Amino acid sequence: MSSPLGAILRELLSAAGGTSELLAQLQEQSGDAAAAPWLTILGRAVARGEASPEALHPRVATVAMVLLRNEFVVRGAPTAPDDALVEIVDEVYLPLLRGRGTSPA
Repeated sequence: MSSPLGAILRELLSAAGGTSELLAQLQEQSGDAAAAPWLTILGRAVARGEASPEALHPRVATVAMVLLRNEFVVRGAPTAPDDALVEIVDEVYLPLLRGRGTSPA
């Protein structure tokens, strides 16, 4: 997302908030193919003991990117504030990866 191509994508996402056609295209591209690279990364984290094996699920794998994409669309800006990034990773994604599959006390 920080590459020149990522900048283009961020601009498109920020403009998508008011364009139902573009949002529909984004939804089509958010399927299992989009999850594949993230599932590979999560598989490595599971092998190292850094994530629960139950985290190997397409929705879990892509939740951080979906939340980030939502930041661009909702804010209508091609960047997300650092505090939003920290919240997505530290408060949502990492606890989800580490705690998935554990039963509540």
